[in-house]
Amino acid sequence: MTAEDVIFSIMKFHTELAPRARAVFALIESATAPDPLTVRIVLKQPFQPFLLMFDASACAIVPKHLFDGQDYRTAPAVQRPVGTGPFRFAEWQRGNFVRLERFADYWKPGQPYLDAIIYRVVPDSQSRRLAIETGQAQLTQANDIEPFDVPALRAKPNLEVNVKGWEYFSPVSWIELNHRVKPLDDMRVRQAISMAIDRNFIAQRLWFGVGKPATNPVASTTRFHDAGAKVAAYDVRAANALLDAAGHKANAQGVRFTLKHLVLPYGEIWSRLGEYLKQAFRQVGIALELESTDAGSWARRVGAWEYETTINFVYQFGDPTLGVERTYVSTNIQKVTFTNTGGYSNPKVDELFATARGSADPKDRQAAFSAVQKILCEEVPQIWLMEMAFPTIHDKKLRNVITTGLGVHTSFDDVFLTA
Repeated sequence: MTAEDVIFSIMKFHTELAPRARAVFALIESATAPDPLTVRIVLKQPFQPFLLMFDASACAIVPKHLFDGQDYRTAPAVQRPVGTGPFRFAEWQRGNFVRLERFADYWKPGQPYLDAIIYRVVPDSQSRRLAIETGQAQLTQANDIEPFDVPALRAKPNLEVNVKGWEYFSPVSWIELNHRVKPLDDMRVRQAISMAIDRNFIAQRLWFGVGKPATNPVASTTRFHDAGAKVAAYDVRAANALLDAAGHKANAQGVRFTLKHLVLPYGEIWSRLGEYLKQAFRQVGIALELESTDAGSWARRVGAWEYETTINFVYQFGDPTLGVERTYVSTNIQKVTFTNTGGYSNPKVDELFATARGSADPKDRQAAFSAVQKILCEEVPQIWLMEMAFPTIHDKKLRNVITTGLGVHTSFDDVFLTA
């Protein structure tokens, strides 16, 4: 790997392929290589979270000679990737497994400790559970295991369940509202929906304590979270009063209005959440119609604004400028998934996020972020539900699995198996 690979990856590869990276790397005035092992980057303005863009999940360094001058999406290296890590790509049987082998010339002497890593593709959640229970697999990660299966796996003497390792990503889930759909453009309606939801029930009875209730759009594990900014507490009576004040009277069947809900297609837990929300909405006279779809159709429809309500969750990447701002600033209202697809717009919110983005002083950034959190908690552009933490479940013989806030997204160069 040379400095030219780094510059190519930043200024061309990720700038073209990654909307989040594109916005950040647009702040680069120049990126030069004084020598083959040094990169010098000059920014157009202060940007405190800049270095947070360089974790492997956000800006992997790719080999320039294998991508330059080609279509980055179809180049041969996409099918046989080349990297700089402790394991090298060996084989990919689509729909079956990906096999990585130990790289003997890794830059850390004597590492990695493992001979190989095999990622098995197992579409069925119960088959994944059986694989980790019986030792067919030694590790599960992210949403491989449904939350309702976690208590039983915690009781297995051969397994360890760890919910650490997501601090950098700090995913927050919410009910995504399309503000173009009436009456979701009315702040009182959004406030009422938020108060109709028992987040403690969701965290404890659906997710079995894996994660905790969200109190505002910035996760408590993320820098600049303001604990004083909170959404209104669960209160069905107050929610009904707000809907009455907003002029939404119930008909003879007790229904004020109907909303369609696009279920997030990432496993059974999201279907169960949809059923709970249907019951919660009913308490305040809102009929929620659930619609199921596949992952590709979900992404297309949300990106095209073809929905009324759905569930979404996004990573925060250690700083609100990187992971929170994108959902609420009007400059990011795009027909692209994981942008401000809801269409929320508030010039003051735009101004505060811009202040936090451009300030070099952490105190000024905190003041701006605190102010914006208070506004968002008042206007509830989205209905925040959970500060999520995915369980990493692994055989107790597998050591050093979670050592940083990046969790299973690290290199695994010091992971080893005991007898």
